[in-house]
Amino acid sequence: MIAEVVKANELTKVDPVFGQPSFNDHEQVVFCHDKDTGLKAIIGIHNTVLGPALGGTRMWKYANEWEALNDVLRLSRGMTYKSAISGLNLGGGKAVIIGNAATDKTPELITRFGEFVNSLSGKYITAEDVGSTTADMDLIRDVTPHVTGISESRGGSGNPSPVTAYGVYMGMKAAAMHQFGSNNLEGKKILVQGTGHVGETLISYLAKEGALVQISDINEDRMHEVAAKYGVQLFTGDDLYSADVDIYAPCALGATINDATINKIKAKVIAGAANNQLAVEEVHGKILMDKGISYAPDFLINAGGIINVYGEIAGYGKEEALKRTENIYNTTLEIFHVAESSGITTQQAAMQIAQKRIDDRKKEIAK
Repeated sequence: MIAEVVKANELTKVDPVFGQPSFNDHEQVVFCHDKDTGLKAIIGIHNTVLGPALGGTRMWKYANEWEALNDVLRLSRGMTYKSAISGLNLGGGKAVIIGNAATDKTPELITRFGEFVNSLSGKYITAEDVGSTTADMDLIRDVTPHVTGISESRGGSGNPSPVTAYGVYMGMKAAAMHQFGSNNLEGKKILVQGTGHVGETLISYLAKEGALVQISDINEDRMHEVAAKYGVQLFTGDDLYSADVDIYAPCALGATINDATINKIKAKVIAGAANNQLAVEEVHGKILMDKGISYAPDFLINAGGIINVYGEIAGYGKEEALKRTENIYNTTLEIFHVAESSGITTQQAAMQIAQKRIDDRKKEIAK
């Protein structure tokens, strides 16, 4: 009997997890289902060398389960390097719940998800993300201790979004220093894509500093509300990637820097809160470098949120969280220096530094 030859591009159909292009030696992938509540969720645990895998739970109406799996694999991997480069004793994990947060989310569904988190005995610690809230984390806390970002009234650190935004702001100022020779953003034309909790707080910092801010969002009501609140402009062009701006700040979903957009970008700095901004890290990071665009790696500058919730585990408060997040400015400058002196992309430089910390810890454990 002759075995059927499987083409490389068909491999993922045979191996839907291990053959997934985004699978990156993940330690564990957990599929969670509950008929009564309608819960369909995936928990991705990428790496626990430095500590338990901490990462938020995203609830999103994915087109299909394949898309959800791809997202959780990419996001959990990013959390590994985010914690490592931030000096936290945490690994990388993430969870996605398949569904529309506005219509499908119920207290019962969130509680049932919390029970699945609890079944992992602390290997994965959850937190809030797109489509989940501090109130959801409080519900999860009722059934498991393995959750962060619970409300301050219950002894938690509360909503991490403001601290995430502060870190992005620090990273943007560092990127501006590298590109323009000054970290002063007054008068700089900045396009912020996405006006969620993080995006809005970033906009408030930029408007206060005197930047010329334009905003874009698929939710028009939300966009108009934020524009009126901070006195910023709506982006009215046909193609935001071709916008004549100094800085582009992607603060919505990832992969906006891709084959279709990268050669349109006129901004000289890219610094935003979205995860996995580069559709293909090696390819698009190199193109940005060749174009002379200063790219602040997303997993570095959006780490304020995890620094904030880690305080619940490490025992430090908001003041210390902000101090640690402010240091993102210095780390970002270091990344630019390493990248420039080594002739590599900023993404590669940041990954190398994070990976070294993981590898060093592996050697310590092996002794």
